Amino acid sequence: MQKAGFSTIHRYIIYEFIFSFFVAFVFFFFIFFVNQLLLLAEEILSKNVSLKNVLLIIFYSIPAISSFTFPFASLVGGLMAVSRLSSDNEILAFQVSGVRYSRLFLPLFLVGLVLSSFSFAINDYFLPLSTVKFGKLYREILYSTPELELESYAVKKYKDSTIITGYVSGNTINNLVIIDRTNKKDKRVITADSARLVPSGLQKGISSMELSNVTSIIPKLKQEGKFSFFSSERMIYNILLKNITFSLKTLTPREMSSVDIYKGIVEKKNKHKQKKKKKKKKQGTLKSRLFLEFNPFTTTKPHDQALNSYVQKISSLEKKTFFDRSLQVYELEFNKTFSVIFACIIFSFFSFPVSLYTKKSGRSVGFGLGLLVSVFYWSMLFVGQTLGIRISLSPV
Repeated sequence: MQKAGFSTIHRYIIYEFIFSFFVAFVFFFFIFFVNQLLLLAEEILSKNVSLKNVLLIIFYSIPAISSFTFPFASLVGGLMAVSRLSSDNEILAFQVSGVRYSRLFLPLFLVGLVLSSFSFAINDYFLPLSTVKFGKLYREILYSTPELELESYAVKKYKDSTIITGYVSGNTINNLVIIDRTNKKDKRVITADSARLVPSGLQKGISSMELSNVTSIIPKLKQEGKFSFFSSERMIYNILLKNITFSLKTLTPREMSSVDIYKGIVEKKNKHKQKKKKKKKKQGTLKSRLFLEFNPFTTTKPHDQALNSYVQKISSLEKKTFFDRSLQVYELEFNKTFSVIFACIIFSFFSFPVSLYTKKSGRSVGFGLGLLVSVFYWSMLFVGQTLGIRISLSPV
């Protein structure tokens, strides 16, 4: 058969694959998109957020949705395409014409390579960018709509403080009570007739709350019955955004580019090595002191209590191990990133031989089988990530 004939076959198989991929992509994208809408409905859509901001939030969520849609759609699309060709005996016709399996598989592999490239671009560039944009937009929404995090007549406990709100209307919080601690760890109670969130010019990640008609009481823990007291018409209370909102998206290893994750891994490994070096140095120092103080040639009778103290310290250092959970998370996400990216290629190797045995209802059988494998793949990702975070299991 001439070379041009193979090109025609390749185009035909590529068309089948792309059509099936598109159908599967729309299916999975719709599922993940609806799930995202339900989450947004609970957190944002139920509040008085403008339609423009809602649409922007949905738009910034698309890269996160697409990052998982590509591998699943590649798997199901490959199974549907080859199953359809096999059930209609077209694969058999190609073989009779002298076309080898390797020639039939080549288009699937090439399309899988292209899809992996798209997946890499989404995970490595668009996902971090959309996360940054999402966080910036969420801060703007938070300033104009504080009820997004501070609901009316609610008690919210954050890292170092508790915020009790009265009626929240628009940008104003009425009858606000803040319970926190001072720099000296004394408990402090701040009350205000009203408050509103305003952008802070101090630094990134800090929001400011402008309080009106403020009263504050600071009990003296070491002096019973005594306390400090002040009142003010106006007060600026600074808040760390990472403490006031759990919904605010910041860049985690999941949303970072592979280069940034790798840099983070190198940095954390260097810190880990420094800790080990300090441990060895401290062990050497203790052993040297032990030898100098209890040398049998210079010491007549070592003190048992002091000797035991040195031995216990050295033994404790030898047993001490260092486990950096953040390093574990970074390594986990680094490996997970490439496993998801190259899944499009790997699934092309899986879908081709499996689909050859389909004899009836080609696309339907391929779609059903693809769903089963997708659920299994998702479960393996979830279990692997859970084990990698909770226990000291190698991310590889």
